[in-house]
Amino acid sequence: SHLFRQASFPPFFDHMDAFTRKEVEKVIVAGLEEDLKSLGDLSSKSSVPVDCLAQGRFLAKDDGTLAGLEVAEMVFAIVDDELKVSWTMKDGDAVKKGTYFGYVEGPAQSLLTAERLALNLMQRMGGIATQTNRMVQQVKGYKAKILDTRKTAPGLRYVDKLACAIGGGTNHRMGLYDMVMIKDNHVTAAGSLTKAVKKTCAYLEKKGLKGKIPIEVETRTLDEVKEALTLLPDIDRVMLDNMVVMVDAKTGKVDTSMLEKALKIIDGKVATEASGNITLQTVRQVAATGVDMISSGALTHSVTALDISLKIKLLSKI
Repeated sequence: SHLFRQASFPPFFDHMDAFTRKEVEKVIVAGLEEDLKSLGDLSSKSSVPVDCLAQGRFLAKDDGTLAGLEVAEMVFAIVDDELKVSWTMKDGDAVKKGTYFGYVEGPAQSLLTAERLALNLMQRMGGIATQTNRMVQQVKGYKAKILDTRKTAPGLRYVDKLACAIGGGTNHRMGLYDMVMIKDNHVTAAGSLTKAVKKTCAYLEKKGLKGKIPIEVETRTLDEVKEALTLLPDIDRVMLDNMVVMVDAKTGKVDTSMLEKALKIIDGKVATEASGNITLQTVRQVAATGVDMISSGALTHSVTALDISLKIKLLSKI
């Protein structure tokens, strides 16, 4: 059952498991429905001969990390199983601007119908994977893992998180169903952090979910960190939110002293996650504190697409 799917998955890289493939198929079907409705691709149907065969070559127009190749292959297969795709590179590979890395060939009408959705997904996923990989490279030598968040495009949760994993990141919870995260608003509504956790434990126990669903709590002050420690072993992770203070936005210099104090208080008793003011410029300074995980919403909510084009040429007529 998807309910018990773990909050952190192994990296996908060369394959998707059956569950993820089904979720990605839903994205593709929704994308095609959005594009085609009941009348289909009028531009291609009206102007391209039905017996025309074509080949499209994929060209990287930026340096970056490729992602979404397997997803694009699914797009073409769903549109027309006569479209055949071949790659010279794979998801997770570093690509240089100007590199041709694969091609698709078959009926021209079908190829043109599938083109935009395939490129949209590859470009978005490539942008996420590229940014994620850059952050992962920045923290090399430290134990910190780079995590994504739920700040994904509506409807694209699995695609966005797949891209993060391809870029070398670690997936945080997939949704509200597979991990409890008690944030400031939950604490306010419950009355205190302790009350929120106690209520959560009682609820999970009642539903038969205790021990199956991890619990993370958000802390913003050192007093909250101390309170969180009194809740062990009921909690699995402590988020140290906005304990990284920006000193100079131009240089990316940050003050991590509060984060360091929090980690000293915790002293390895529970897994830790830093969040807030995480950028390519700041992430290495944060990792140097010894925190276990660093989450960044910018990986998915501020993605810059990896520019990819599909250059099409006529092959022959049937």
